[in-house]
Amino acid sequence: MSAVLTAIAHYAHQTPQAIAIEGDELHLSYSALHVEIETLSQHFRDQGYQRLGLLMDNGPAWAVIDLAAMSAGVTLIPIPAFFTAEQALHALSDAGVQALMTDQSARVIEQFPGARLRPQARIAAQSVWLASLPQTTAKNGQPPVAADIAKITYTSGTTGSPKGVCLSPAAMDGVATSLRNAIPVTSADRHLCLLPLAVLLENIGGIYAPLLAGACCVIPGLNKVGMQGATELKPHQMLEAIATSRATSIILLPQMLQALIAMVSAGQPAPATLRFIAVGGAPVSARLLDQAKELGLPVFEGYGLSECASVVAVNTPGHHRPGSVGRLLPHVQLAFADDGEILLKGKLFAGYLNQPPHEGGWYASGDLGYQDSDGYLYLSGRKKSCFITSFGRNVAPEWVERELTLSPAIAQAVVFGEAQPFNVAVITPHHANDQADSQIHSAVFEANHRLPDYARVSAWMVSDEPFSVANQLFTATGRPRREAIWKHYSKRLNNLYDTHGASRPKRSQHAIL
Repeated sequence: MSAVLTAIAHYAHQTPQAIAIEGDELHLSYSALHVEIETLSQHFRDQGYQRLGLLMDNGPAWAVIDLAAMSAGVTLIPIPAFFTAEQALHALSDAGVQALMTDQSARVIEQFPGARLRPQARIAAQSVWLASLPQTTAKNGQPPVAADIAKITYTSGTTGSPKGVCLSPAAMDGVATSLRNAIPVTSADRHLCLLPLAVLLENIGGIYAPLLAGACCVIPGLNKVGMQGATELKPHQMLEAIATSRATSIILLPQMLQALIAMVSAGQPAPATLRFIAVGGAPVSARLLDQAKELGLPVFEGYGLSECASVVAVNTPGHHRPGSVGRLLPHVQLAFADDGEILLKGKLFAGYLNQPPHEGGWYASGDLGYQDSDGYLYLSGRKKSCFITSFGRNVAPEWVERELTLSPAIAQAVVFGEAQPFNVAVITPHHANDQADSQIHSAVFEANHRLPDYARVSAWMVSDEPFSVANQLFTATGRPRREAIWKHYSKRLNNLYDTHGASRPKRSQHAIL
């Protein structure tokens, strides 16, 4: 049995009245949670489910369904609410789901023609619909899924259709146990879930790790914590949720951290109960981490991959080195390829769905990095996003983009320069107003002073709209889809190069001289 389920059963006996999960209106003790899981898992067995989809907002019901599916040996396929209809249908079809549990019946009817919905018994005091989706099994019939696969998580990725990452209970337990011991999590902790639970990072770090320790998971609906979709954030609502929940730990994406820092810098009180703020999902600027430290925010950067069942390395209160992503967790091993690519082995994924299994050897992460003599891991960038200028210099665009987005004038930046004499950027301003261009110009100028000449941005243009999951230019974890962005803006970016050749563009072309 899963270590998480074993822990819940243990606490249901030893501390039955301790609160395991808090929702908007419901508190579940460990005893009540155990009963909910047992009841629902038996229902899943009676129905004969093998593959079950889950499309729901955050809440206690999401966690109960997840844990009950694991208990019943049902493979769960969480569908992020921010997936497009095409992405969601691809995932459901690819996995051959037999039924979909949802609290979004109107969306299912609209986006999945032929779906048949019926009310499911209330789960954790929430009304849940069960949707039969016969069209999802037509494409692949009954795709083979190994008996020990508890979850197939679909990553939005950077190109193409989402891929199904197959995870066993042992792989997920390995990460959760490592996190519990490394941080460490205790029964007195209260973790507030701010990210969608369909994102593996929050699922493992925000539910499994706290439950292993007998702690409390606070799981409001995403609207209550200021999250809408994958990229829209209401910072004041997020800060209020942190304060009122008395959270001791949270997980943030870099832009969420930037918003928190901006509010505290502007005079909002920092949440007094927080002792651990994990930040990851995308590269984090060292200067942003410095700002957090100056404000007394307990921020610790980490690193992970869906293929590694989430977290691989993380800084902790006992072992913290700013600029690094921390020390490796004990469930994985680390090596480097000749070009600096990070290689990982240990309790990893079982492979991608409908593709050959991962045989347990080294997994090439696609990330470049290095390790210092004390065991701290540092990231340099993505292998496939690095480019070589016409002067033969290697540039990791993530490094340049981190420097650019340090400025309050710049919300997003994506840098290009492959085989070119100078680098260009597509920039989204924080505020579109009459001063935006001059503010961005100053911000790029300042960032360039912190960069070597070959990495500097010589010209830039303003994006048509923010990069987002909705327009398919950003992943859910805040990584740009570089090929899609280049394709969308290539005519205008190439015009900068075509117009000015090997010379630098003039200021009228948003040049930084």
